[in-house]
Amino acid sequence: MAQDPPKIYVTRQLPEAALAPLRTCGTLSVWESEQAVSRETLLSELRDTVALLSMVTERIDDDLLDHAPQLRIVANMAVGYDNVDVPALTRHNIVLTNTPGVLTETTADLTFALMLGIARRIGEGERRVRAGQWPVWSPFVFLGTDIHHATLGIIGLGRIGAAVARRAQGFDMRVLYHNRGRNKEAEEQLGCTWVEMDTLLSESDFVVVLVPLGPETRQLISTPQLKKMKQTAFLVNAARGPIVDAQALYAALRDKVIAGAALDVTDPEPLPADDLLLTLDNCLVVPHVGSASIATRTRMATLAAENIAAFLSGRRPPTPVNPEVL
Repeated sequence: MAQDPPKIYVTRQLPEAALAPLRTCGTLSVWESEQAVSRETLLSELRDTVALLSMVTERIDDDLLDHAPQLRIVANMAVGYDNVDVPALTRHNIVLTNTPGVLTETTADLTFALMLGIARRIGEGERRVRAGQWPVWSPFVFLGTDIHHATLGIIGLGRIGAAVARRAQGFDMRVLYHNRGRNKEAEEQLGCTWVEMDTLLSESDFVVVLVPLGPETRQLISTPQLKKMKQTAFLVNAARGPIVDAQALYAALRDKVIAGAALDVTDPEPLPADDLLLTLDNCLVVPHVGSASIATRTRMATLAAENIAAFLSGRRPPTPVNPEVL
């Protein structure tokens, strides 16, 4: 007797170009909403699901896996996978894949846009114009800070960090970085200089956070680190919200310990409309759009789908996170 085709569940609407490969290798079910699927619905859908294409909004943990006895692959449509309990998946002999590489340049673009936006007060200026408060032109009204020839400090010089450093060359910036290990290629090709964290914080005009979220990086930037930064410096977080202590950041911005911050990610996320950070003119917040270009999100979705299609066809997925399961 022929087996039923495996069920594939996708937790958000995706372009047909990404879904097409999945239609040929299983029975496809898609959550037809722009809003995140509820936990209750997700657990119900996973009772007979073999392959899950998930977003960073879904928490994949032991509780979920207990409701998914047939699950064999989770394709997370993101580079980061802090929403996934990887050891739990490995214990259940379930492979996890992610989407590295395809979003590097787009996220670096957004990171640089955040730097420009907070340094030149673009968000603040746009709000003033919309409120009918166009400032009278004067030589010393609405002054911002130059990026060109400034010192950029990158915490986490991986693919995205290196792409940000390449962009910094066009602005004649001095680039410092801090990693657990040295990035010799970036040092040789981009002129980046490895320094201790304290040195990076104290010498940088812009501190950009690009490390993954994990136990060792949670609240990596808090009051002690913010106090080591220049009073004229800006913090940019384009990684994950909990890497920065939100309460400490608010206090530092309110008290002018640092000049400003630009955040693509927040803690919590989404950020409530009454959050105190949103009361500050020297804080620029955008809603986690680092990889949000049409081309890049399509590539991410396609790669996630390709991982599932390969696995269900008996081939090795292109980008496994826990390859030991394979």
